[in-house]
Amino acid sequence: MSILVYALHYQGEFNKNSLGAVSEGAKLANEIGGEAAAVVVGEGDDLTDELCASLGRYGASKVYRARAPEGLAQPVVDVMAKVIADNGYKYALFGGGLLGFEIGAGLTARLGAGVTMEVTAVKAQDGKLVAERPILQDSAIVDVGYVGEPGIVIGRLNAFDAVESGEGTAEVVDVDVQLEEHSTRATMVQRGEQRGADVNIEDAEILVAGGRGLGSAEGFELCAQLAEALGGAVAATRAVVDAGWYPYAAQIGQTGKTVAPKLYLAAGISGAIQHKVGMQSSENIVAINKDPNAPIFEFSDLGVVGDLNKIIPKLTDAVKAKKG
Repeated sequence: MSILVYALHYQGEFNKNSLGAVSEGAKLANEIGGEAAAVVVGEGDDLTDELCASLGRYGASKVYRARAPEGLAQPVVDVMAKVIADNGYKYALFGGGLLGFEIGAGLTARLGAGVTMEVTAVKAQDGKLVAERPILQDSAIVDVGYVGEPGIVIGRLNAFDAVESGEGTAEVVDVDVQLEEHSTRATMVQRGEQRGADVNIEDAEILVAGGRGLGSAEGFELCAQLAEALGGAVAATRAVVDAGWYPYAAQIGQTGKTVAPKLYLAAGISGAIQHKVGMQSSENIVAINKDPNAPIFEFSDLGVVGDLNKIIPKLTDAVKAKKG
């Protein structure tokens, strides 16, 4: 009853959601009497034995390394399909993120497997895995079991914590995979860390999000200054994105991204259900709004009623002063 986990890497480091998935896979494999292994894919020199073996610290007993384009879904689907077929893995587990969703969906189609997306937790039950998934705009949770093999589990962003379980090193096994013709048609044009308005808000631990209460696109400068002082990133609601005030890459909500930072500061956001779905898993939610009846106050940890144009600059100055 073994579990195979996809581990995304970039410039010699593994993605934190991938490490969380490896940790979760190792814990679950132990509970169902199996082992957890990982798949890493790449062409560069940074995919060293040491890097791959380091996944042993998160519980992986074995790491399959394939030389193929990283950051593209289809080559990874080819690799994972072969590893699963050759070694009989019962489950495939993915951390949160758009690439994991794309790979998981492709692997599901390739293998005719059962899949559950947006999983927030996984449990062992009668020697099998059962995924927990929110439904009806996160108003209820359902248990999902799997019929047949493999079962594919795709976690919601930040659903799994990265926990180092020991000092062990994983066995590294090189896998030779013949890529499908269609898998080589796409090429990576450019890959790098996103900053500014295009930052990957899914990885940010601190987010300062702006809504229509900012009044204009220029109002986002307040959010940017506070985010810089806090060491975080700027996010936005659908309404301001539709109005052209801020780029779509930063949109949070039902039609945007789902985030779970340690701190989510909402400036001028009313708190509609569509937005709540995308950020309600944040550890700490702070809301600033001049309307004391704004829905966002109902699920905020701290609510501040007042003029954000006065409050945010003072908060920014206070943070800078605290940091010296």
